Amino acid sequence: MRRHIPFERLHNFRDLGGYRTADGGTVRWGALYRSDSLAKLADADPADLERFRALGVVTVIDLRYPWEIAAKGRLPETEGVSWHNLSIEHRPYDQAEIDPDLDPWRYLADRFAEVAEDGAGELRTALEVIATADGPLVFHCASGKDRTGLLAAVVLALLGVPDEEVLADFALTELATERLIADWHAAHPDRELHWPSYGRAPADVIRLFLTDLRARYGSVDAYVTGHVGLDREVVTALRARLVERP
Repeated sequence: MRRHIPFERLHNFRDLGGYRTADGGTVRWGALYRSDSLAKLADADPADLERFRALGVVTVIDLRYPWEIAAKGRLPETEGVSWHNLSIEHRPYDQAEIDPDLDPWRYLADRFAEVAEDGAGELRTALEVIATADGPLVFHCASGKDRTGLLAAVVLALLGVPDEEVLADFALTELATERLIADWHAAHPDRELHWPSYGRAPADVIRLFLTDLRARYGSVDAYVTGHVGLDREVVTALRARLVERP
């Protein structure tokens, strides 16, 4: 199966299936997707929305701020699809205005650490929704890069996917960088993009984030069952739903 699912307006829609876990399992294809904003489907070619509906998605988790949704819209109403707004980021910042002299990957990893601390409640609910969904689920933010990348990394790590695969999954967004930059310019014709690393998603960001998280909590599992407060039974259900055993 193809990891990248092509759309005209969505640049970063991917299947999280196929990754091998440390205990010999494989993440199920067609069960969990990550994406950039599904609000783009509202003004896309109707074929795009039909491609989305053909995937059989029954649950959408929108990780954006409510004010982003008010400004940009949301997934068009689709019969049989439940929609959850779980804004995991609590301290907004404008990536277009990041100081070019800063270490960009350290800067982003520190913002991820803030999300991991501040967004515990929303992350717990997101993981519960993923664990109990009765069909394919997709989660997204605006670009499908940072908030989406953080949640994807946490989920894959919980499933037992090795770090090198978690990092590689995050870095696949680099294939969409050019189109994400084009989208930004189209949306902000009167602004200058000051940060030269806008739209980038190198593996180093998640490497730093996971290293910092483990230094503080011991493991991703301990972070999720401790700070996030996820019940152990939900972790077990998450693995049972998303991992195929030989």
